[in-house]
Amino acid sequence: MDCSVRPTRYPDLFVVTTTDFFYPLVDDPYMQGQIACANVLSDLYALGVVHCDNLLMLLGASRDMPPTERDICTKLMMDGFNDQAAKAQTIVTGGQSVLNPWPIIGGVAISTTKAEDFILPENSKVGDKLILTKALGTQVVVNLYQWLRKSDRWNEASKLISKEEVIGAYEYAIDMMARLNRVAATLMHKYRAHAATDVTGFGLLGHATNLAKNQKERVRFEVHTLPVIKKMMAVDQKYPFFKLRLGLSPETSGGLLISIGAEHAQSFCKK
Repeated sequence: MDCSVRPTRYPDLFVVTTTDFFYPLVDDPYMQGQIACANVLSDLYALGVVHCDNLLMLLGASRDMPPTERDICTKLMMDGFNDQAAKAQTIVTGGQSVLNPWPIIGGVAISTTKAEDFILPENSKVGDKLILTKALGTQVVVNLYQWLRKSDRWNEASKLISKEEVIGAYEYAIDMMARLNRVAATLMHKYRAHAATDVTGFGLLGHATNLAKNQKERVRFEVHTLPVIKKMMAVDQKYPFFKLRLGLSPETSGGLLISIGAEHAQSFCKK
């Protein structure tokens, strides 16, 4: 499962916990903090847990950065993480910080729930529809943006996509990665979703395979349509090491992959 779910010593109460952390992905430290917080919370949302009771922050301040630069970037990462927590209607009350060669930002999310507050990812049925709540291709976009600074890479890639298109895709990807999956988690209850996971480091196929194997009923997932950020599939065709077409390209703060009854799928997406 995406989270640890454990019964407490109190009757009918469970504690749901998850943790994650990240090295720099984007060049805006504030947005890096927002993305990291959104990704940490996504594991709760994948279980349909809408309310996070507490967040702890994991922070690595880079000892290899000049002190002034380090102080500014570290504060901005923290601000982004805290502001995203506020959007999720939760709060950061503690954590741990260290000096590290690379900046790091992440956290621990904790929720105390009743059984009806979470949806175990194990009840997919034959005939369910699969819904993905965010587009794919974030790894490709972030690498393309970095290639703008590497003339050898960019000279080749520029035959497929313009600089303006890369920047536009990069800005779109940042906004998407920073978007919480909280609305989707709420709708999982409204439309009685059967199972879900969030798509992150193992790519769509990796997470879909794990989810399919976890079902009580014997089911087969068929993924026949990949919603991908514009132009990223063409880039993947030129550079197949991204493995986007294979469904194996890692995503950061990706969407929820939700298995839901066919009768509810359209209503879920519309809402």
